[in-house]
Amino acid sequence: MNATSPLVSIRGVSRAFGDVVALDDVSLDIQENEFFALLGPSGCGKTTLLRVIAGFEQPDSGAVLLSGDDLLGLPPHRRPVNLMFQSYALFPHMSVEKNIAYGLEREGLPKEEIRTRVAEVLTTVGLSDLARRRPNQLSGGQRQRVALARAIVKRPRLLLLDEPLSALDRKVRAEMQLELKRLQHEVGITFVVVTHDQEEAMSMADRIAVMGSGRVQQVDSPIDLYQRPATRFVADFIGTSNQFTGTAAEGGVLVNGVVLPGQPTGGAPTGAAVLVVRPEDTRLVDEASAYVSGTVVDTQFYGGVSTVAVEVPGHGAPVLHTRPGAPEADRGAVVHISWDAAKAVVLAG
Repeated sequence: MNATSPLVSIRGVSRAFGDVVALDDVSLDIQENEFFALLGPSGCGKTTLLRVIAGFEQPDSGAVLLSGDDLLGLPPHRRPVNLMFQSYALFPHMSVEKNIAYGLEREGLPKEEIRTRVAEVLTTVGLSDLARRRPNQLSGGQRQRVALARAIVKRPRLLLLDEPLSALDRKVRAEMQLELKRLQHEVGITFVVVTHDQEEAMSMADRIAVMGSGRVQQVDSPIDLYQRPATRFVADFIGTSNQFTGTAAEGGVLVNGVVLPGQPTGGAPTGAAVLVVRPEDTRLVDEASAYVSGTVVDTQFYGGVSTVAVEVPGHGAPVLHTRPGAPEADRGAVVHISWDAAKAVVLAG
């Protein structure tokens, strides 16, 4: 295998449950030591794909390769892959260290090696002082760390995480996002996380596959997904955006007789098109420099940033303008909006 070969290659994987198509010809490459996220709404196929990789689901067609070797021919327990469940699935009657050691004991490893590896991983996840406690004596974040320790102590080449932070409150979840990223770098294992939370995926992943209706819509870095969405689905799902629907035209999209400027992400669309502009990429200008004008219908101030909602005649939803600091305009004011054409994306409608 050369240096650029992927660790995991998913090729043309499909899976249907009766009339419901969960996976529709999915192909993906995941690199060694990458933190990779499968992101999408409920029912998009991301958990089914995770279960196919783990061996708990058999696809109807396609191939899954690990370093070029067929994974589908191996039962789950023979794959160098570990799946950390959403529920954590800890044994309530066992201590933290016993929970972590369980998988190694099942493999029949020498007691001294088990003791050493458990001590090492307890240090890595910061739970050495809690080794003798049971799960019901731990916080949600601590239980999550135990489940993670139990998964990485077996030193899998690939760790799969199914909505790993969904049971945690917002503050702990933010802390654990940083912790997961740190651990992934420290232990040198490829992580694949399934989540419907875009903030979670954007903060942790090196690359993200956005899934919808059983298909991969786009695979990219968080920054490229946000700044250069490839489809309207991705633009809708990732972040907040202003969308102007019209007809593809030279230099942008023709909306209500005016060409609003922007650039296509790939080949220029023809016919129905949509112009996508992020609220923070808009600016308030004088009337002569404006692309659209309207009346402020709402303002929101969040401390660090503020958002102004502007009702533009002929446009269905308010146009949002976000800026650092306090709002620039009050409710009822007439304002004029512009943007840099290089930061506006033209997509097929």
